[in-house]
Amino acid sequence: MIQEPDESDATLHLRISDLDIPDVGKESPVPGNAGPGSRRKARLARKARRLSLPLLLARVGSHVASHAPKYPRPGRTGWRRWIPSWRQWGGGVLSSLGLSVLLLGIAYAATDIPDDLNTYATQQDNVYFWSDGTPMARTGWVQRQAMPLSEIPEGVRWAVLAAENASFYSDSGISVKGISRALFRTLGQGDTQGGSTITQQYVKNVYLNQNQTISRKFTEAMIALKLDNRMSKDDILEGYLNTSWFGRGCYGIQRAAQAYYGKDVSQLDAGEGAFLASLLKGAGLYDPTLSSANRARAVERWSWTLDRMVDIGKLTKAERATYTKFPEPLKSNPLYDTGEQTDYLVEVASQYVKKAGGISDKDFDLGGYQVYTTFDRARERKLADAVVKARKQALKGDPNAAKTAHYGAASVTADGRILAVYGGPDHRTQGYNESNSTTVPAGSAFLPFVYAAGLEHGVHESRDDEPTRVTGESLYDGNDDVPVTTPEGPYWDRSGKKVAASNDGDRSYGRISLHRALQLSVNTPFMQLGMDTGLDNVRATAEAAGLLPASIGAQVPALSTGTSTPSAIRMAGGYTTFIAGGKRTEPYSVRRITRNGIGIGLHIPTPTRVISSDTAEEVTSALTDAFRTAHPAAAASADGKVAGKAGTTPDDTASWYVGTHDFVSTAVVVYRIDLTKSLEPLPLKGLAGTTDDSVPYGIWSGAMGPLG
Repeated sequence: MIQEPDESDATLHLRISDLDIPDVGKESPVPGNAGPGSRRKARLARKARRLSLPLLLARVGSHVASHAPKYPRPGRTGWRRWIPSWRQWGGGVLSSLGLSVLLLGIAYAATDIPDDLNTYATQQDNVYFWSDGTPMARTGWVQRQAMPLSEIPEGVRWAVLAAENASFYSDSGISVKGISRALFRTLGQGDTQGGSTITQQYVKNVYLNQNQTISRKFTEAMIALKLDNRMSKDDILEGYLNTSWFGRGCYGIQRAAQAYYGKDVSQLDAGEGAFLASLLKGAGLYDPTLSSANRARAVERWSWTLDRMVDIGKLTKAERATYTKFPEPLKSNPLYDTGEQTDYLVEVASQYVKKAGGISDKDFDLGGYQVYTTFDRARERKLADAVVKARKQALKGDPNAAKTAHYGAASVTADGRILAVYGGPDHRTQGYNESNSTTVPAGSAFLPFVYAAGLEHGVHESRDDEPTRVTGESLYDGNDDVPVTTPEGPYWDRSGKKVAASNDGDRSYGRISLHRALQLSVNTPFMQLGMDTGLDNVRATAEAAGLLPASIGAQVPALSTGTSTPSAIRMAGGYTTFIAGGKRTEPYSVRRITRNGIGIGLHIPTPTRVISSDTAEEVTSALTDAFRTAHPAAAASADGKVAGKAGTTPDDTASWYVGTHDFVSTAVVVYRIDLTKSLEPLPLKGLAGTTDDSVPYGIWSGAMGPLG
């Protein structure tokens, strides 16, 4: 029995005659009497028919359609009627492979290696310098220091390769198996899976983002192929080791070696390298200091990596036998150990440089900045030593009260440079900065601003009269509990009581000049002076001198006796207005900034006149007499112009000393707060010493130099 041919198998067998296309290989018959012109026209006609591509394609399409496989297939029974033939399967596979190769070729040709590295690959440390140009600290979200491959021990290199990509030196830069596995998991389970070579990981680190998407993986593979052809394997490995994330704020194996083992990468052995290699899988899962589960994972991965090095011939069994004890890393990153006070200095400088330099947090965190501060190393050390000494003495005298004691201090020059601050015992345990906090009232240390306001604006005896000039010789009532008056009579508070000022120790002085009142720190004249000159003028004068508006107290009579809560930095800066002849310069902590050696524009404050030179001179004179009266021995031995004043509060919650020596002003404040319970100041209970021998003055004199 003769079987009929299977029509479905004949789809690829085409003949020109089947397409009903004129014979293009022979000349059409031409009448015998045709001349040369007729023959030329015939040849042109045949050529036109051959060049008619649309016509040809249309006829080919028609032929293919007429010979397309039919389903169900004739001559087949059962399920075979619906299955393509082996020729169809083969043609489909070959076509798919050809198309895939074509598309990959196009993608490879179209993919360029980016010119710009991504932000994480360019992040560096920020370096801070003292005023003398010597390094002060290195900080930053990312710690990175690139190391040449020759400085990385071979055992450490192969520990990483064994754990991540043992075939690195022989592969083409991509892992087809790994990419296929990642694609399968992405499509089948909705997540992504690794499988990248070190070349691919390097591409991801420096050119792409960390998003786990198919498009990113495909681009990564194309760039990796090109990079593998352009860069040497050693260069790729060096770049990978210098840009990979190892946790603890570190990018690159050099910073990782310092962060986990406190030494350079050149000093690591294969065992330590095997641990660092485990961190490439995720520092949050393998840093053993974070949890016991992490430690178990790290030990298992460390042991597996060393065994793997044996398997690939990069570690002998005898060498492997020497690594029996897991190399425990340091409990914390020593790179962040910049010093108890240095952290506070860095905080002050970084806040200023971002504001004055117009640098965003994001850009600053990318690093690479060199910050040249105004901080004086010697003054900083003396100030910190003076506070530490006071702390120790307080612990000996009253340990319970001393546990809740806080000390803030700052030194500022007449031209605005912040020379030193004391921010607290340790920034890592007390994050906020005592020198820059607006926590407790200034008390009687605020009186110079009231005095300056009166000298500048005069006083009013009635609401509508012209102001009367005030001088240092103007007399006021210095008795204790003198009621405050207005042109209309006594000032009544909301509870219906007359408001009166009180002096330290409830002492009365009778009629006293304003100069003498400031010299002896008599409160009652200045509360009345504030009312006479106008509390709005008092507020404006204090703000003009540099106190922040948010720290100024309520506009009631008590404002003049120091209900405002300035920081130590602002208080020191405010007093510089008097020694600078009435000109005020905003305190600043950075004098210059560069990025990778290139200068960046930085706003440096300039002096602004806020009070007259006569007013500044009179206030300074009164403060000089105040210092001489309170500390005659120190005044006699002082090697320069010294002025200053203590500050106390009626409720004994704060004790200040603010003084100037030549052209430097230093403010010191001592107070108590139990941060575990509330932010309310507590009574000092003698922690600040006595009026004649106060702790703030002791710190001030110790920080300022040979003042006795």
